[in-house]
Amino acid sequence: MTKQDRDLTALIGSRICHDLISPLGAIGNGVELLQLSGLPDSPEMALIAESVTNANLRIRFFRVAFGAAHDGQLIAEGEIRSILAPGVDGRKIDIGWQPVEDQPRTAVKLAFLLLQCFESAMPWGGHIQVTRDETHWQIRGEAEKLKVDPDLWGLLSEPQPGIDVPPAQVHFALIAPELGRQGRAAAVTIADHSISVEF
Repeated sequence: MTKQDRDLTALIGSRICHDLISPLGAIGNGVELLQLSGLPDSPEMALIAESVTNANLRIRFFRVAFGAAHDGQLIAEGEIRSILAPGVDGRKIDIGWQPVEDQPRTAVKLAFLLLQCFESAMPWGGHIQVTRDETHWQIRGEAEKLKVDPDLWGLLSEPQPGIDVPPAQVHFALIAPELGRQGRAAAVTIADHSISVEF
C-alpha cells in the first residue's frame, strides 16, 4: 500500500464517518423529542434509542481508527474515554484506558486499530488494558478463551501480500502500514489466555 493509498483510505474513512454522524444524531434527537412529548415508553422506542446510542459510539470509534490523523494533532482524553465507555448493549469486553491527558491522534489511531484486533480475538469477552509510558504504548488483553488467527496477527509485524484479509478483519491489514508511517514497530506476544502488543 503506497502513501497515497493510505492517505486516501484515511480520508474516505473520515468522510464516511462524518456523513453518518449527523443523521444518527438527528435520529437520536428525534427519539428524545418523542419521549419528551409524553409518548409512553415501549420496547420499540427503547430498542431504537439503544441502537442509535451504540451506532454513535461505533461511528466515533471508527472515525478515530480509520480516519485521517495528522502529526501534531491531539485528541482529548474526555473524547477517548467517552468513545470507549460501555454502550447500552452490554459489551462483553471491558476496556481500561490508563493514559491521562490529551494524546497524539496518530498513536490513538494505532491503539484503536489494535483494539479491534483484540475484539476479534475475544468474541466471548474479556478485559483489555491500555497503558502508555512516555512514547511507549502497551495493550494487553486477557480472556478465558481466545480465538487467534496466526496469519492475521502476523500482519501486525509486516504486510504479507499472500494473506487474504476479509472485510470484517481489515484492521489487521492497516496496522503495519500505519506503524511504518509513524516510524514504529510492534512486538506481539500471544499466550493461552492473553495477548500483548507493544509499539
